Amino acid sequence: MMYRNKPSMYRDILDVDVAMITVSPMNKHGFFSFGTTVSASEQITKKAKKVIVEVNEAMPRALGGRGECIHISDIDSVVEAGNIPMTIIPFVEGNDIDKKIASLILSEIPNGATLQLGVGGLPNAVGSMIAASDLKDLSMHTEMLVDAFYMMYKNGQLTNKYKELDRDKGVWSFACGSQELYDWIDDNPGLAAYPVSYVNDPCIIAQLDNFISINNCIEIDLFGQVSSESSGTKHISGSGGQLDFADGAYRSRGGKSIIAFRSTFTDKTGKINSRVRPTLALGTIVTDPRSQVHYVATEYGIENLMGASTWERAEKLIGLAHPDFREELINEAENMKIWRYSNKR
Repeated sequence: MMYRNKPSMYRDILDVDVAMITVSPMNKHGFFSFGTTVSASEQITKKAKKVIVEVNEAMPRALGGRGECIHISDIDSVVEAGNIPMTIIPFVEGNDIDKKIASLILSEIPNGATLQLGVGGLPNAVGSMIAASDLKDLSMHTEMLVDAFYMMYKNGQLTNKYKELDRDKGVWSFACGSQELYDWIDDNPGLAAYPVSYVNDPCIIAQLDNFISINNCIEIDLFGQVSSESSGTKHISGSGGQLDFADGAYRSRGGKSIIAFRSTFTDKTGKINSRVRPTLALGTIVTDPRSQVHYVATEYGIENLMGASTWERAEKLIGLAHPDFREELINEAENMKIWRYSNKR
């Protein structure tokens, strides 16, 4: 499922008997905000035969946008939950390798760019470096609102003033982070929450010039296929909106989709493995087809794969792999007939 299609999936395909959703307290006009999870909440409640809302006084009131709230006339039952502390996701800045990768990505971001950040230590490291940089007049259009954006806002870098759409507003769909982040969301007209059918729509993203999408992955093969969901048949994550943003960012004038990752990982046996593989393991889910992969970054560099031949892709990706694995990757590329002897060794 493309994440942008989640609302239409509920509208057109799935049946919902009962929807129970946590909301913020009702305002004077009779509306409850969906708070930190706007993504598909509107369509879920519209499809449900019965709607129950759990009112949490700690839930921030998100402003829209659209699709960010529900009126009491559309609700069957209300549960008063009191003041339940919000789930806090600690801000992890990433390690030295993440910071090295982040420094390479930073050089690709111009003043006035519109940003989307994925989840994890690496995107957080990018956000932290942006907040410490001299970049200015940045904008936000992201499915996931994280603390890195709040850091940019506090430093005066996130202004949203030059966006082609939703000018002066930071656009988002769901949020995870610190209490400070939730406080920033609460009743803030400078932020606009929308369903993912809008936020993740590549045709919307494409209208935002210099759109920079930054996401993580599990592994990539020498053809440029990216997996962010599984390693073999071991499922690790859902597809999310990565492909939505990869497509939209490439269509954007001056836009860049960047897939970033550490070149190696250590498995549970203590063995070090390369994230750049000759081919994806049998059963691995392809999140981004090679035709949609733009920039790729590791601690060893950043490369633009768009428009590159199969042989050029293999060479660029081997150059991004850890040096300990490059000779093995070259041998595998030769066996697959995607390595030319004219390539640099």
